[in-house]
This record gives sequence, structure tokens and C-alpha cells, in this order.
Amino acid sequence: MNRLFLDVHALQTVPPSNLNRDDTGAPKSAVYGGVPRARVSSQAWKRATRTYFGDEHLLDPSELGVRTKKVAEVLAARITALDETVAGADALKLAAEVIQSATGSKIDVPQRKADAKKDGEADPAPESKYLMFLSARQLDGLAALAVKGAADIKAYLKDKDNKARAREIADTRHSVDIALFGRMVADSADFNVDAAVQVAHAISVHRVDNESDYYTAVDDKNTDAESGAGMIGTVDFNSATLYRYAALGVHQLAKNLGEGLREDEARTAPVRRAVEAFVRSFLESLPTGKINTFGHHTLPDAVVVKLRTTRPISYVGAFEEPVTATGGHLREAVARLAEYVPAVERAYGDEETTLTWVLRVGPNTEKLAGLGTDTERVSDLVQAVGQAVAERLDKPA
Repeated sequence: MNRLFLDVHALQTVPPSNLNRDDTGAPKSAVYGGVPRARVSSQAWKRATRTYFGDEHLLDPSELGVRTKKVAEVLAARITALDETVAGADALKLAAEVIQSATGSKIDVPQRKADAKKDGEADPAPESKYLMFLSARQLDGLAALAVKGAADIKAYLKDKDNKARAREIADTRHSVDIALFGRMVADSADFNVDAAVQVAHAISVHRVDNESDYYTAVDDKNTDAESGAGMIGTVDFNSATLYRYAALGVHQLAKNLGEGLREDEARTAPVRRAVEAFVRSFLESLPTGKINTFGHHTLPDAVVVKLRTTRPISYVGAFEEPVTATGGHLREAVARLAEYVPAVERAYGDEETTLTWVLRVGPNTEKLAGLGTDTERVSDLVQAVGQAVAERLDKPA
């Protein structure tokens, strides 16, 4: 199929917060346009987006994956669910053998000698050397394979056809999150999945200097004679109007989801469902760093979505010169975006084939009106984008 890209741009204002900390506990930052900016890493927002799929029931659990070093435990639980006679250490050994055969990643199942084990202490849990990302359907398929060869799993997997079947199970029928965000397996490069989504580090459109909050906590059991705090400390924070951006390669997503697709499944249906879930989740999700301290629950004030056939285009250049408005930054940021987008599209875009949707909240975003198809609700935006993607996918290459 032809290349097809979805660009998602958002302006979002967050109050005093610490969404994403560095190694010192301070909010992450970056220098852009010669001044320090607030920054939220792409990893932080990708994690928030991925967990939002399940938390808000945007996707069925069968369409999602598990990323963990404890993959042997996860698979062992599925093996036991299929056959209750295979449990505990036996299930773990089966799981480790099947995972190694399927992915090339060796998992050692440690066992302590009985005389070295304390009363009631379990054997150490087996772990892979790195995070393993497998879909629910892949795990179910590997569990079924393990049960089938349980009598002598090593001999079973030495058979060329059975080993090939294990690899096929683990490398097809990818979950939506694997198809979107990719998978890397160091021990087996051909097991990798190229990510369909690229997420930029969110940065503030203006200069930001971190602040520090000195706080105290009172001991409830202190007497009147005991003055002072039970504990004291500091927490760093900032507030910012962030520019957020993500690029989704719809053609790569279709390829990732299409591997192992059943013959009775419509090609566009899973892709549209994944696109709609991603757009909604990316816009509505929020990193939860220090959220109990700051309660920074906000949503984007302005959203621009582009569906194009050329290449992804970020509009971060609109804010290379930092916004310096004194009465708030959103209005000026919107004005910058409303001027910059048409200029870039005239110079580099393909206006005949590019589709644009806009979602905006409040009077400060009025200048974005008419930049594309205006939508009043996020559900309208998501549905319109999903329909357009499906229609483009149905067109012959």
C-alpha cells in the first residue's frame, strides 16, 4: 500500500506539576531556541498512552500485550490455566523452554537447594535478560504449544516443524500496542517489530525555570509541648504550555497488524480500531509523576490532526522563538500555530491529498478555526480520522 501518515499536534497547559522527573527528582528540561524549556520525555507519554488503552477500555485485553522480564511467570500461568496438572516449577520450565525456542532468548529457572531455603521461602522467580513484549494472543498460542509438548518439551521443540510453529506464533498476530510502539529482542533481530508511531518529547512553548516547594508534615501524635514538623522536604516543579506531537505511519501499522491476520478479518477493521484508540489515548492520557502531590489533571486546549501521503511534519518550529506573552501563553501559542501551519503546508505539503481536523477549547483558540474540519468533541474527531484512514486503506495502491 502507499505511504500514509497521521500527524497529531496538541497544545496543553499544565499547572504546577512534576510529570516526568530526571535523576535528581527535578522536572526534565531541554534547551530549545536558546532558552530552557519544560520537557516531558516521549517514553513517559508513550507509557501513559499504552496504559490508557486498558485503563479506559479503549481496546479489549485480547488486543493488548504484556511487556515484562517476568514473561516465564506470565506464560506459566496460562499453561496452568489450560492444564491444571501442569503447575509450579513444571509450568515455569515449560514456559522457559518455549520462550527460548520462540524468541531465542534464554531464561534460566533458578532453584535453591532445599537446605539453603528458609521456611516458606519460594525459589527465585525466573526473568529474561530484558523486557519481553508479547501479545495476549501470542502468549495463549505459546501456552497451547507448551501443553501439547509437555511430556518431553525439549524433544518436542527439537522437531523442526514444532520450533518453526513456536516462532510463527510469537511473531504474528501482534497486539495493537506492539504494532504501534514496536518490539526489540536483542538475541533475535528478526523477531523485532518496527514501531509505527514516533512520539516527540513534549516541550514548553516558552521559557521555563523550575521552582522548588518547601513542605512540612505534622505528626498527628505530637503533644502541645512538641513543636515543629514531623518531616520536612522539598519537591521541584514547574508549569507550562506544552507542544505535543506524534507521527503514526498507518502503512507500517497495517503491515504490523496484517501479519497473521485471519482470512475472515477485514483488513481495514483492526487498523481503524488501532488508529482511533491511539489518537484518543495519546490526547487524553497524562503521565502521573507526582500526580498525588499536584493533581495536574488537564486535557489539550487545541488539537490539529493531519492525514497525509508525503512525510510527517512537526510544527515545533513555530515555537523556536519562545513565546513571551505576559497574560498567559496559550493565546500567543495558538496564534503562532495558526500562522505557521499554512505557511509550512504551502511550502512543503500536498494540500490536495492532505486532510485536516481541528479540535479546540475556549476563546483563546479561536484563531485555529477554519484551519481544517472543525470538530466539537474528541469522539467526533476520532471517528472522522478513523473513517478517513479506512477509506484511504480501501483505495488500491
